[in-house]
Amino acid sequence: MSTDAATPPSPVVLVGVDGSEPGLQATRWAAREARRRRARLRLVHVVLGFDESWLTDPEIGRGYRDALLGMARARLAAARRAALAAAPGADVEERLSAGDPAQRLTEESGAAQLVVLGDRGLGGFSGLLLGSVAVAVTQHTDCPVVVTRGPAPGETPPGADAPVVVGVDGSPLSEAALAFAFEAAALRAVPLVAVHAWWDILVDPGAAPFLDLASADAREQEVLAERLAGWGEKYPDVPVRRVVVPDRPARALVSRSHDAGLVVVGSRGRGGFTGLLLGSVSHALLHHAACPVAVVRPRAAGASR
Repeated sequence: MSTDAATPPSPVVLVGVDGSEPGLQATRWAAREARRRRARLRLVHVVLGFDESWLTDPEIGRGYRDALLGMARARLAAARRAALAAAPGADVEERLSAGDPAQRLTEESGAAQLVVLGDRGLGGFSGLLLGSVAVAVTQHTDCPVVVTRGPAPGETPPGADAPVVVGVDGSPLSEAALAFAFEAAALRAVPLVAVHAWWDILVDPGAAPFLDLASADAREQEVLAERLAGWGEKYPDVPVRRVVVPDRPARALVSRSHDAGLVVVGSRGRGGFTGLLLGSVSHALLHHAACPVAVVRPRAAGASR
């Protein structure tokens, strides 16, 4: 008797493939992440500007259609080679479709643990950071989205033991980011740095000289301790460093990204994290972080303990 119905589906890490070097960097990162998670790596290439009917429509013209298909398959083949070089023996599958890249990636992400994108690209992924693809995928995909970034030219990248940095804003919504960050740190066997930066637009610059910094710091230390309560018991092998700073969240997280392997933030939250997807914090990280950035929606990671 077949037992296929009782076999749970394999977890999937999905990566957008577009033929660019940043896209290949994202593929390498995704391949290593899939190996850590014992997941299947799914390479997805979307041909922009057509729907699925163009694959068989004779009016498109065989030569043009064949050229597009050949280019798309070549990009997928190059991504497969990059993935296997980064993670030998990885379970890699390829998906080729046509249409709107953001819509297709969102549809494909339904069964994925994670979506990985390069920080810029070609074709359907052109202008990824500021364009509709990144915004739409991050806003409409339930699973976490990682945008891969690297150090500035001439800057030495951190080693494999670099910590995972997570932004904690004191709201319950940051639980999803904490869940993802603790799991990421455990998978990498690295420390977790929990950053709570509380100096934001809610602090009137004119009243700042009269602020009792010691009392404010003590209060914010309690906020961070409350948000971290229970996670140490769930992940006892993950060393945790608590960082509470009177600084703007974007600046604090970008600064610590230079020594991090991954920065994790929730999709929205309190204070400086409000409107994170479209606001200054996300833009600062996506433009200036020196390492990959993970954006986690509240329902994208189980925050139960």
